[in-house]
Amino acid sequence: MKKADAVIVGFGWAGAIMAKELTEAGLNVVALERGPMQDTYPEGSYPQVIDELTYNIRRKLFQDISKETVTIRHGVNDVALPNRQLGAFLPGNGVGGAGVHWSGVHFRVDPVELRMRSHYEERYGKKFIPEGMTIQDFGVTYEELEPYFDFAEKVFGTSGTAWTINGKNVGEGKGGNPFAPDRSTDFPLVAQKNTISAQLFQKAATEVGYHPYNLPSANTSGPYTNPYGAQMGPCNFCGFCSGYVCYMYSKASPNLNILPALKQEPKFELRTNAYVLRVNLDSDKRRATGVTYVDAQGQEIEQPADLVILSAFQFHNVRLMLLSGIGKPYDPKTGEGVVGKNFAYQNMATIKAYFDKDAHHTNPFIGAGGNGVAVDDFNADNFDHGPHGFVGGSPFWVNQAGTRPIAGINNPPGTPEWGSQWKAAAADYYTHQLSMDAHGAHQSYRDNYLDLDPTYKDAYGQPLLRMTFDWKENDLRMTQFMVEKMKKIAEAMNPKALKVSVKGAGSHFNTASYQTTHLNGGAIMGTDPKTSAVNKYLQSWDVPNVFVPGASAFPQGLGYNPTGLVAALTYWSARAIREQYLKNPGPLVQA
Repeated sequence: MKKADAVIVGFGWAGAIMAKELTEAGLNVVALERGPMQDTYPEGSYPQVIDELTYNIRRKLFQDISKETVTIRHGVNDVALPNRQLGAFLPGNGVGGAGVHWSGVHFRVDPVELRMRSHYEERYGKKFIPEGMTIQDFGVTYEELEPYFDFAEKVFGTSGTAWTINGKNVGEGKGGNPFAPDRSTDFPLVAQKNTISAQLFQKAATEVGYHPYNLPSANTSGPYTNPYGAQMGPCNFCGFCSGYVCYMYSKASPNLNILPALKQEPKFELRTNAYVLRVNLDSDKRRATGVTYVDAQGQEIEQPADLVILSAFQFHNVRLMLLSGIGKPYDPKTGEGVVGKNFAYQNMATIKAYFDKDAHHTNPFIGAGGNGVAVDDFNADNFDHGPHGFVGGSPFWVNQAGTRPIAGINNPPGTPEWGSQWKAAAADYYTHQLSMDAHGAHQSYRDNYLDLDPTYKDAYGQPLLRMTFDWKENDLRMTQFMVEKMKKIAEAMNPKALKVSVKGAGSHFNTASYQTTHLNGGAIMGTDPKTSAVNKYLQSWDVPNVFVPGASAFPQGLGYNPTGLVAALTYWSARAIREQYLKNPGPLVQA
């Protein structure tokens, strides 16, 4: 196989961004995607694509776990078993990865969350952070990343309302977020229109003294052409967004926003159904020579390359590093090692409000994946954590993405699960309800981690990734606090009934209930090779010609959705490769 300048493993957002940046730098790039080719056409053709049974029930766009899955256990003394049915999280499969089926909520990051440990120690003291909590700083600042957030929003065609631009207030009274960090330019598009449910949430949140704002959405509020020449059409609020290919060309995806430009680039090649087994290293394990993958015919192929980019889903980045011997595996007993360390998730809670059948026609079948209204009054460190004794924050929002025929029926507490009373309640409440979420940050802990399973293997005979994970006391206290604060908004709407879904004391991680696909950590970034797997430019400390973009680099989970930060960090890393690494290959940060 002809040697490439760079080989990219995984073609989701991170892989597509890296491919575009590196081909612009003049490199010959080969991208390897484990799944099939898929695109807005023909996979997103209307009306076939708005098929809930095929997509959300039978999981068409999600990882094939008959070939590879993860094993899961709550604690280090438990036996891990393979996850045989996708439930809690839904990794993507095929070209575009999870960037095809995501909803489109497109945040930046709260600057505090980039320096979590430093901030908490400065404001509350070192003893405030619980024993066993292993949060740490990213090693990069918001100010360094701001230009890359800005460019990513222009690539995505993001709709939203700014608060300040270069220090000037432009969003007060217009739907801006007073807690948002400063921006260098406005959003590419104005915010989308708000559904009735979002309007109700906005009014109630204002009444209780909170500060509601328009969610930043990578669903277009109007026609748009991005910097790569990709054209997007306005979102029509069809309600088939999260879990689906967008047939309106309205939801940002790697396939729509970047791939068309790459197809015009002779230096770029995309190979699908290419399952990467390992990164190949030279004899001293300090340099990658390429990767070995299995093609659609079952042949093992070696692809030589000078530069290796691991840009697969969070789980897969960590697993490939462990399988390839890149970095020291993490040991929770000693706290030493870096690969697999600081696995974190999302800490969700939900309140559903039900109204009288003559009030508030919320029409939940209408929806857009990224659209809604949120409050940040209790996100990050926007309030005094001192009296409450927990780490972490949470935005609250109504994000009406569309409730569909099979899974969309939701009735008040006490309603029978079937029969005539169920039918009557469904008729009364279907168009008279709304759902709001506390999208809580999740912290990292010494004994929540990833390693290779000693027992179970994938279809190619390689060890599965083992996930050791459970909720901790800090998580439970945080989410219960947030629900009480969010409940004030719900009660201000004068609902007929409320259904509160929140983890109680002693709750354990449940794989059956969907939470989010926001998995973080395992190949974390930082300033010290003893506590991080990659440096501030996402470059492996141990193998300098390997870069690992993605949420696997997050040292802990965020209150916000991760995609915006993943994109900005990938552009940041790509710029360092272009402007520094290619001129002088080697470590960009000295250990």
